[in-house]
Amino acid sequence: MDHQPEFTTICTGLQFPEGPIAMADGSVILVEIQRQTLTRITPDGTRTTIAELPGGPNGAAIGPDGAVYVCNNGGFEFHQKGGITHPGHKGAHYTGGSIQRVDLSSGAVTTLYTECDGHPLRGPNDIVFDAQGGFYFTDLGKTTRDHIEHGAFYYARPDGSHINRVFGPMLTPNGIGLSPGGDTVYVAETRTGRVWGHDIVEPGVVQRPTGLMPGRLLTTLPDYQLLDSLAMQADGRVCVATLIRGGISIVAEDHSVEYIQLPDDPYITNICFGGPDMRDAWITGSGTGTLFHGRWPYAGLRLNFNG
Repeated sequence: MDHQPEFTTICTGLQFPEGPIAMADGSVILVEIQRQTLTRITPDGTRTTIAELPGGPNGAAIGPDGAVYVCNNGGFEFHQKGGITHPGHKGAHYTGGSIQRVDLSSGAVTTLYTECDGHPLRGPNDIVFDAQGGFYFTDLGKTTRDHIEHGAFYYARPDGSHINRVFGPMLTPNGIGLSPGGDTVYVAETRTGRVWGHDIVEPGVVQRPTGLMPGRLLTTLPDYQLLDSLAMQADGRVCVATLIRGGISIVAEDHSVEYIQLPDDPYITNICFGGPDMRDAWITGSGTGTLFHGRWPYAGLRLNFNG
């Protein structure tokens, strides 16, 4: 069976979009990292600004209170080449990493976390809420011309009362998601092309790895394929945005990988699911500033909280 969907363009002209959220009214909320905004896209492609988010708004998710929680990476450089927007190193006006809350009715922004145990957040990237109302998020770290800072993933409460480092160091941890049963947290590393699984002992605590590997390895993609954010399917497979190749890799615990190609954009960065049967997929093409829609061949996993 051919599982390659057809994709349509919902909106163009976005400034490095990421972090899409499928809303019940048919709109999609996403961030525009380069524009530094939280943005709503209606089904006809109309774009409206919900909030200004200086720095680098990145991953986003609806919390138990209906607000949007945003990972702000603090900002990085952008370059134009061949009609494609390319992200670069830490920007000259880097503001520091943070987790922010945006009230959808008023657009009011509250900064919840800028550090953990006295250590500053460097580049928060992707976020997912568990059934208990807390959230896991990755911190990619930051790069300069000469250095790469290690990253990690964290757990926090949406009221600003608690944050803890769950696991690290990692090399550019990016996408993060939870298994259908909520007992495994999956993390994709950008530069290694790897997807890791960690068994959850209790909220914010994972089983410590044994042996030499820093987790349960699902896959290491061949060739030069870098990984970005991810979403989960209802069957437990991980849909991870695959940079350079420009598509979505569907990764299973048995190490098998299925691949779905997107229209020409080397920076396919995020996917989210919605619709009555959870087979409507919205995907961000960040290099071309495009939001795509397609009917996914498999049902996505319904998130614990959504708009």
